[in-house]
Amino acid sequence: MSDAPPILIEGLHKYFGELEVLKGVDLSVASGEVICVIGPSGSGKSTLLRCVNLLEQPTSGKVIIEGFDITDPETDVDAVRTKIGMVFQQFNLFPHLTVMKNLTIAQRKVLGRNEDEAVATATAMLERVGLSDKHDEHPIRLSGGQQQRVAIARSLCMNPDMMLFDEPTSALDPELIGEVLDVMRGLALDGMTMMVVTHEMGFANQVADRVLFMDEGIIMEEGPPSQVLGEPRNERTRRFLAAVAQT
Repeated sequence: MSDAPPILIEGLHKYFGELEVLKGVDLSVASGEVICVIGPSGSGKSTLLRCVNLLEQPTSGKVIIEGFDITDPETDVDAVRTKIGMVFQQFNLFPHLTVMKNLTIAQRKVLGRNEDEAVATATAMLERVGLSDKHDEHPIRLSGGQQQRVAIARSLCMNPDMMLFDEPTSALDPELIGEVLDVMRGLALDGMTMMVVTHEMGFANQVADRVLFMDEGIIMEEGPPSQVLGEPRNERTRRFLAAVAQT
């Protein structure tokens, strides 16, 4: 299993009722690769990401994580999910718990770490995201950017092999976006395998190894940022990027 790609998607279809949101997506993500997924709202970007860890159940097709087909009913999905960190648009922190307790609860309950191990890991991850001084704060006392960095630290506490980001800056005020993107840049430099659904074209251009442009449930164009963002071949990609540049 060690030679298997971290993420392999084969013939992925997803329907919501009669609406086909994903129309046969194929994708392989290599170890340490950073994939940025761009496209208009409703193109299937977030649904694709949520299918990777089975937050959405595919209608058909396969999602294979490190050699394990998580769409196979015989697969222990919870065990495979421990390999996958996910950060959402909303921070999803427990408001009644301190930052430290937000970071240690899953470590203890899911990974079985004792309190000392969990706290040591949480302390290291808070330092990694630049929030060492916030461990006793409650989320309400943090800015949106700080809350999102705590959410990233919480995922990293589980020692994932890969990270999924679903528009992690879309709920943030413009002046707070940079601090979250800086943390993500650091993860990319450290070699973390990442899939990022984003509207931040500058980040995609700087950090992605490959950019995917999605529309109407399919990957219409993919390649290095210099090609997809700089010299797109698909007319639909060109129109999308022109519209983004005007906002």
